[in-house]
Formats: sequence, C-alpha cells, structure tokens
Amino acid sequence: MSGGRTTSRGPGALSWRRMWAMILRHLYVLRRSWPRLFELAYWPMVQMVLWGFITTFFLEHSSWVVRAAGVLISAVLLWDVLFRANLGVCLTFIEEMWARNLGQLFVSPLRPLELVSSLLILSSIRTLISVAPAAVVALPLFDVWVFDLGLPLIAFFTNLLVMGWCIGLVASALVLRFGLGAESLCWLGIFLFAPMSGIYYPIDTLPGWLQPLAWALPSAYVFEGMRAVLFDGLFRLDYFFSAVALNGLYLFLTSALFLYMLRRARVLGLLLQQGE
Repeated sequence: MSGGRTTSRGPGALSWRRMWAMILRHLYVLRRSWPRLFELAYWPMVQMVLWGFITTFFLEHSSWVVRAAGVLISAVLLWDVLFRANLGVCLTFIEEMWARNLGQLFVSPLRPLELVSSLLILSSIRTLISVAPAAVVALPLFDVWVFDLGLPLIAFFTNLLVMGWCIGLVASALVLRFGLGAESLCWLGIFLFAPMSGIYYPIDTLPGWLQPLAWALPSAYVFEGMRAVLFDGLFRLDYFFSAVALNGLYLFLTSALFLYMLRRARVLGLLLQQGE
C-alpha cells in the first residue's frame, strides 16, 4: 500500500524497464563494435552481388551448364577448400583465445614463427578432413567425380589452400588487435573475395573496373584454370604460375602482418586481455 494505491505485480508480469535495460546493453555493444555493425549489412550485400553476377552470366550464356554439368559442383568443392583453409587458421587461433591460453603459450618456449607454422599445418589437416567426404558424396548424388580433374586438382587445391591461409592470418591478426568482438571477421573476410574469384562464372562477367581487382586474387586464376581443364582439357600454366606468384607474395605479407600484430599485442599486454 502506497499513498492509498496498491502497486502489485504478479510473478509472471513483464517489466519493460528490465527489457529495455537488456536491449540497451546490446545496443551499446553494437555501437562500440564496428565488426558487428559491418556484419549486419555485409551478408545481404554479398549474397546480392554474388547471385546477381551468376544470374547475369546465365542469362547471357544459357548453354553453359549444359556443356559442363559438373563444373558448378567442382567449383563448390574447390571453393570449400578456400573457405575451410581460412577457418582452419582462424578457428585454431581463436580457440586459444576462447581458452584464455595465449598468455600461457608465450611464456613457453614456443616462438611466434612456430605458432604460425602450426596454424598452417593444422589448417591443412582440417581442410582435408572437411573436403574429402564432400568430394566422395558428390559421385553417388550428382555423378560428379572431382578427381577427374587429374593432376591439375593438386595445383588448384594447393593454391586455394595457401590463399585461405593468407586470409585466415589477416583475420586472426585483426581479432588479436581488436579482441573477440571482431571474431566474426573470420567468416566475413573470406566471402568478400567470393564475387571477385569467378567461382561460378568467368571473370569477364564482372564490370570492367572490377576485373583488375579480381585478377589480383590467386583464386581467380584457379577457377579460370578449372574451367579451362573441364571445357578444353587444357591446363593453363600461365594461370598456375600467376597464382603461385601471388600466393607467395601474399603469404609473406600476411605472415609479417600477423607476427607484427603478435609483437604489438605482447607489448600492449593484449595477450592477457582477450575480451570483447
């Protein structure tokens, strides 16, 4: 009883004040985390761009799928190599952050370059485990045997694996610098390259101003090379060596970036402050 009025709430009554407090708490998190804000608009934009280019290509080349029914499945499987190689680096590194274990790792004799090498080897193992079952299942389900690509498949796989490492190292470096609030970059970053990689359509489908950016990616040469093998039975050595050269350059630069961020994190004490 208060001032002649009874103010009582049942045990199941909703409190808008408490709900608003919860909403406000997450709005503050969004406001302080640019990766989360970026993610909200990112996925719809990438899906629209990617499928827009696919639709444009199919409208202009309606007989393409008829001439090479297995090319889309092969492209999906090779794309998954790139995707899994990226995640293999990122998730292995982030699991150490989730476990609050980075500080303990670096009071051990482990050297930074040994950490990078371990991440890359683990990425290779995880990628093989992830992709091999899908490649086998594609045969009974879709009558597509990706191993029909022959020896060029090894070149395609290796180049996409290395490019995935590069993207994973950059994403891990950013997570190390900005904290676990940026962990969504591990999934966002790889799809940024999907529309420009020519996974499901040739690079000349892209607008003219975007094609030079696409040709700066090793994946563009890999997928164009895959189509050359499937359509013409020709392994393009020029595509292969271009992809190898770009991957060598990017692996050096991204490894240097990751090692630099790691050194900065040690100086700033970020290895022991791994929150959001």
